[in-house]
Amino acid sequence: MTIQAAANPSQSQFTANPALTASLAVTVIAAATLAGAWFFQLVLDILPCPLCLEQRYAYYLAVPLGALVALAAAKDAPRPLLLAGLAVLALATLGNAGLGAYHSGVEWHFFQGPTDCTGPVGNLGSAGSLLERLDTVKVIRCDEVQWRFLGLSLAGYNVLISLLMAAIAAWGAVKTARRA
Repeated sequence: MTIQAAANPSQSQFTANPALTASLAVTVIAAATLAGAWFFQLVLDILPCPLCLEQRYAYYLAVPLGALVALAAAKDAPRPLLLAGLAVLALATLGNAGLGAYHSGVEWHFFQGPTDCTGPVGNLGSAGSLLERLDTVKVIRCDEVQWRFLGLSLAGYNVLISLLMAAIAAWGAVKTARRA
C-alpha cells in the first residue's frame, strides 16, 4: 500500500476498483442529464419531441444499472458480472449516441425524420371535434430545434454525453478485465 493510499483510503478504492469508479461516474452523469432534461421540460417549458423521449430510455437504464454495478463492484462481485454490466452500459449509451446523432441529423435536415414527428398531419377526426382537438394538441416536431447553445441542440449534447458515458463504461470494462 502506498503512502497516498493509506492517507486517503476512499481514493485508493476508486483507483483500485475501476468497475466501481466507471459505474458510479455513469450513474451520476446519467442522473444529472435526466435532471437537466426534466428541468428543461418542466421549468423552461421546452417540451420534448418523440425522438427526445426515446433518447431518455438509455438514461433510465443507466441510472439503476450503473448503481447496481457499482454496488456489485463495492461488494467484490465476480468479474464476469461486472464486465457484463459495464458492457451493457457501454452498448446502451453508444446506441443512444447513435440515436442522438440521427436526431441531430433530422434537425439539420440531413435525414428524413419519423413521420410521427416530422411528417404530414394524419387523421384529425370529425369536423365537429376538430377545433376542440386543435386547442388541446401541441405537436412538438423532431426537425425543429427549440434550444441551441454554442451551435448544438439538446440532441447534439446528448450525443456528446452518451459518448462520454460509453467511453467511461468501456474504460471501466477494460481496466476491470486487466485487473489481477
